[in-house]
Amino acid sequence: MGRAFEFRKARKMKRWSAMSKAFTRIGKDIVMAVKEGGPDPDSNSRLRAVIQNAKAVNMPKDNIERAIKRASDKNQGDYKEVLFEGYAPHGIAILVETATDNNTRTVANVRSYFNKCDGSLGTSGSVVFMFDHTCNFRVTAGDIDPEELELEMIDFGAEEVFADEDGILIYGPFESFGAIQAELERRDIEILSSGFERIPQITKKLNADEMADVEKLLEKIEEDDDVQNVYHTMDEGE
Repeated sequence: MGRAFEFRKARKMKRWSAMSKAFTRIGKDIVMAVKEGGPDPDSNSRLRAVIQNAKAVNMPKDNIERAIKRASDKNQGDYKEVLFEGYAPHGIAILVETATDNNTRTVANVRSYFNKCDGSLGTSGSVVFMFDHTCNFRVTAGDIDPEELELEMIDFGAEEVFADEDGILIYGPFESFGAIQAELERRDIEILSSGFERIPQITKKLNADEMADVEKLLEKIEEDDDVQNVYHTMDEGE
């Protein structure tokens, strides 16, 4: 198996565990998708993907419809995606993806988390090169052979395909998202969820005390309502 498989395995049961937090994140994703391409999922592929993700975390249909309606309101503010880069203690690189309607607030909060936990907020480009920006899709397994699917999807950008207990996962470069989504839909393969992840190119092993220092910072960052995802180079393997 490749790095995507190991990355997914290490992160399983971590992050995105709080349902209310997941709903908040998806609510922002809906706003950004509607502002970008309109409220009709049939003509808005980004919104279609977000709705799939909402269903994957059991977000009620009424909640989804209300979020789309609110996002369509001209008085609804928009969210800006902002990426923060920095270092936790012990040389662990961290990327923080945020969606904010108040960048001044978000910058101040994220900087305070790094400062309080002996980390340092870096400048743009300081650590992002250490991560591969990828897209991913989870599809129903059915009678699909993952190896055959991988061969068929290579032409559309897929780089790694593997099965787990929840279906089949497809990974590719960030820029291949649209092509892979379109081909899966053309084949009538049910997409359960999709998204983007940043996979560290190399990771660093820490002892238990050092890991605790890094986890303290990660927890503070992840509790912030403006934060969508956090990635790092700490080895989380067993």
